Amino acid sequence: MTSGQTMLTKRGERWALATALVLWATVLGALLLLPGCSNGPELRPPEVTIAPYDATRGEVLWGVVPLRNESGATVLDRYAISDKVVAAAEEIRGVRCMPLNRTIDAMRALKMNEVRTPQDLQTLRAELGVDALLIGAITAYDPYTPTLGLNLALYAKPGTLGQAGTKALDARTLSSSPVDNALPSDNGDRPLALVSENLDGKNHQVQMDVKNYAEGRTEALSALGWRRYLASMDLFSEFAASYVVGRMIQSEWIRLAGHEARGEEARN
Repeated sequence: MTSGQTMLTKRGERWALATALVLWATVLGALLLLPGCSNGPELRPPEVTIAPYDATRGEVLWGVVPLRNESGATVLDRYAISDKVVAAAEEIRGVRCMPLNRTIDAMRALKMNEVRTPQDLQTLRAELGVDALLIGAITAYDPYTPTLGLNLALYAKPGTLGQAGTKALDARTLSSSPVDNALPSDNGDRPLALVSENLDGKNHQVQMDVKNYAEGRTEALSALGWRRYLASMDLFSEFAASYVVGRMIQSEWIRLAGHEARGEEARN
């Protein structure tokens, strides 16, 4: 090979290297300019549930009594599921919820294993200083489907949460109550709202509700996506607690709307 040919070869190699570097820089620049590449997938907030209570009086304070196990299953942790209910209540705008351990400590101090009577209800509510108590039961539990049944009743202090005051109990309400706590009393304690749900992971409507709940709570690029809430009983319990508490807030909106309508009629 002559010296001229050697120079041409080296010049060609330098030209090829320079071309490759330019192409690499161009591709890298284009990738950096792509939307979202530098910040990852776009984040979207989950749906927010808002309480219907008068915000000018500040947030209302709820407490959750540990749920009773009426499912027949022996392997479930009722305190863990009760804690999910506390977390779900905490996510409601306009509602704060007492930590479950505070409620358990108060019940132990009062030597109260369960809330069985209106007197128990009033005593615990006063001890905690809450506006209302959520009392209920786990009625179904299957970690493999998954399936979770929950009954919840909301008991508020008379004159709070939009109540006009104390009212007499209705025997029909008592017979349909999902819990054993709505007993007659002279103090007018009765549930403002009752919600009972059996959430079966095989049900397509439940799956749609799970998917809706997962929006804003799941990484967009995760392998299972929203279905991770069906693959884990812990996550499914989180969804179920949020769903049932959300239903209770819907019931409260309806109750207070009716209360307002009746007040308007009375004024006219």
